[in-house]
Amino acid sequence: MYIIIWEYEVKPASLAEFENIYAPDGAWAKLFKKQAGYIGTELLRDENQPQRYLTIDQWATQEDYEAFRTKWKKEYEALDAQCEGLTERESLLGNWETVNREAR
Repeated sequence: MYIIIWEYEVKPASLAEFENIYAPDGAWAKLFKKQAGYIGTELLRDENQPQRYLTIDQWATQEDYEAFRTKWKKEYEALDAQCEGLTERESLLGNWETVNREAR
């Protein structure tokens, strides 16, 4: 599995809108679902810092994710621009893949 993890610091007035857009059934997930290989999204909120969130996007393979970014580039950029004002900061924490010890 291929996983992308983002961290966000959301503006206080934008918490509800951010949660709606980034939720497992939100606008991002709906866009991702247009591409084969998308597994799902998790949205996590820090219980000690309620403006801090993580998103975990799961794809079957890196190739599936890259195909999505190529095919849906304009839609991705439009939604990203729409969401720009919701956060104080966003950081890509990394692209991850599951470790398959049996394949070694």
